[in-house]
Amino acid sequence: MPSPKKKPSPVNPADSINENLGRRVKKLRADRGWSLEELASASGVSKSMLSEIEREKANPTLSVTFRIARAFGLNLQELIETAESASTIQVIRSSERSQVYRSDKQCEIRTLSPLNLEKEVEFYQVTLKPKGALRSQPHYEGTREFITVEQGTVRIESGKDSEDLAKDDSGTYRADVPHAIVNTGSTLAVVFLVVLYR
Repeated sequence: MPSPKKKPSPVNPADSINENLGRRVKKLRADRGWSLEELASASGVSKSMLSEIEREKANPTLSVTFRIARAFGLNLQELIETAESASTIQVIRSSERSQVYRSDKQCEIRTLSPLNLEKEVEFYQVTLKPKGALRSQPHYEGTREFITVEQGTVRIESGKDSEDLAKDDSGTYRADVPHAIVNTGSTLAVVFLVVLYR
């Protein structure tokens, strides 16, 4: 006689949120090229707790989740919402400072794609100060970057190769090797940057 079928266990909403949170935190951290130590410093949450969250082994408090969201420039809902629950239209206003996640004496980077979405394509506006540079370590294998120069002149470097670009020029290059965008002029340079992960 066959054993009676067990009723499927009810889905615990908290488990679903924690699973999504772990994936979101790991992806957002990778997108910025942050180590666990850097995220711990930015959020005030311990490295060990962050590791547990990313491995979906922790049930973080609201306070911890809020600190992580704030480190990424997001609110709580943006951090934990799933793609299915997101609006079909999202607008990024030029005044939203949360979209700026680097601003220093070298450059300012403003993302033009929503920070809270899982994505394979990212879109940025990069403003480089005179002689400033955006230098990056290799991204995932197969990653490429595409840029269009809106203002000024820049040099793109990828591995041992380099090319100079002027206003309205575009270029594409491997980003799975050390790469850079360098302002070669004496005025601000503004470029639009698309990162394509494969």
